Amino acid sequence: MSNVNRRYALLMIDLINDFNFPKGELLAKHTLNICPSLLKLKKFCREQQIPIIYINDHYSLWKADLYTIIDHAANERSAPIIQQMKPDSDDYFLIKPKHSGFYGTALNTLLHELGVDSVIITGIAGNICVFFTANDAYMREFHIYVPQDGIASETEKDNHYALEMMRTILRADTMKIEQFMKNWLR
Repeated sequence: MSNVNRRYALLMIDLINDFNFPKGELLAKHTLNICPSLLKLKKFCREQQIPIIYINDHYSLWKADLYTIIDHAANERSAPIIQQMKPDSDDYFLIKPKHSGFYGTALNTLLHELGVDSVIITGIAGNICVFFTANDAYMREFHIYVPQDGIASETEKDNHYALEMMRTILRADTMKIEQFMKNWLR
């Protein structure tokens, strides 16, 4: 994969999460496992001047205020993830009303303003919000990269199936983050 002519943005989906739902404990466990890879990718993107955009559920608050969302989502289960993965001051932050990061948000406009033609989609849940965001990115003709070690679902089976669908139907690259970074630096 050649990155020379691509303009990427890193999308971080639903990482500010309360995990307060059936199987939330499982998803939190799997999310905690991908945090080191996501932090490495985020650092790499910052070094490469790739914009970082968080897109998050609004929890019926309808406030696009990061700290309001963090305060609402913070609990014993979510705190270790939120503390590691919360946006930095120069990251973008959008709320979404449904599963896709594109639906009812300014994401498409923001990506075009930034001159982006390729998206790196990470976060949770891989088989729901990440998948729907990838589908909408595909429909908008963005090149899609969904790192297999950058998404989490409630079960490994769900995650594997989502990655397979994104790879085969949406033509997404799904290589691991380490390989993406190596390819970038060639």
